[in-house]
Amino acid sequence: MFPESEYERLYTGSLINIQFLQTLLQEKGIHSIVKDEMKSGMMAGFGGGIPDHIQLFVKKTDLETALPIVKNNLS
Repeated sequence: MFPESEYERLYTGSLINIQFLQTLLQEKGIHSIVKDEMKSGMMAGFGGGIPDHIQLFVKKTDLETALPIVKNNLS
């Protein structure tokens, strides 16, 4: 999907939390990518993944700024 060396997983959780965090990150100018294996599997015609196990990724260069956003808003 994307180069492993460029992005780092920031958070794994429910879609609601992911969308909330994406909004906060966007306000700080941080681009994020969502990986939802369950939704991808359903769209491809086969099951897979775990519900509410959606992953949020940011560039490694943004990780230091993004981590406190998660910690301060999803404690």
